[in-house]
Amino acid sequence: MVELEYAGKWYRYLTNVLEPDRLSAVEIGWLYRQRWRIEDAFKQVKRLLGLAYFHTSSINGIMVQLWSPWLLYSVLIDLVDEVACELKLPVERISVEMVYRGLYHYSEALKRGESLSIGEYYAKRAKILSIVKAPRKRQLQA
Repeated sequence: MVELEYAGKWYRYLTNVLEPDRLSAVEIGWLYRQRWRIEDAFKQVKRLLGLAYFHTSSINGIMVQLWSPWLLYSVLIDLVDEVACELKLPVERISVEMVYRGLYHYSEALKRGESLSIGEYYAKRAKILSIVKAPRKRQLQA
């Protein structure tokens, strides 16, 4: 059990790392926080792919449920990064879901003969495609 204080609140994490020189308490806390980001990303992409309620016990079905979201998410994150660079915004301000939903519109633009790169296309239509998240108000610390 590792305990650490963050922003005035104590957190406890259970770990199987028994040597503190391998991972410090701060590193363990950081890894746990990253774990939830991964869980959220996996859940979001499964929902976008329509796999959220797809239940199966076959090995092929399970592999589809595991690999499809990871592959799509890695492509989407690259696209989000490219769009953020084009717009000169932090990656956190770009909506992964809206980038995904904009892929249809980009494919239609390509069919019409438009020759913009995907990053340029999204940057020029950022407002129409709603890909930039509104800035969050800072939460007050208790």
